[in-house]
Amino acid sequence: MAKKTEKTNAARLLDKAGLQYNLIPYEFDENDLAAQHVAASLGQDIARVFKTLVLHGDRTGHIVCVVPGNLEVDLKALAKVSGNKKVEMIAMKDLLSVTGYIRGGCSPIGMKKRFPTYIHSTATDFETIYISAGVRGLQFEISPSDLISFVQATVAPVAS
Repeated sequence: MAKKTEKTNAARLLDKAGLQYNLIPYEFDENDLAAQHVAASLGQDIARVFKTLVLHGDRTGHIVCVVPGNLEVDLKALAKVSGNKKVEMIAMKDLLSVTGYIRGGCSPIGMKKRFPTYIHSTATDFETIYISAGVRGLQFEISPSDLISFVQATVAPVAS
């Protein structure tokens, strides 16, 4: 009998909103939490596997950026679109206290607080994309338009 995948808090929030998604478990490696490993484990194109990054803007405070696994956040572009002069990644040690999530399991859905969220414009090129479901070893496959609407994200070219 197959092991039942536990619903995460993020999944319960999507259920409550009536949004469609698939929960996709994968084998994760504590020593390799990179998006490339996740994409390979899922057998998916890295451009469809998005990573969630948390940054701090000098004017707006914390912001969330969701970018394809094969790209890096463009700090200048993100600063401009978010109304900041400068943005920088938060320290890894602060991730759990700020978001409620750990590295490798950070989802843009269900953070402790709602932060301004920016999703790279290539997300809309796909029917579905993959994002963390809130724990290591579990991804959502979700429509980018549903994700954008649910987290009230701004779509912009924030990665290169």
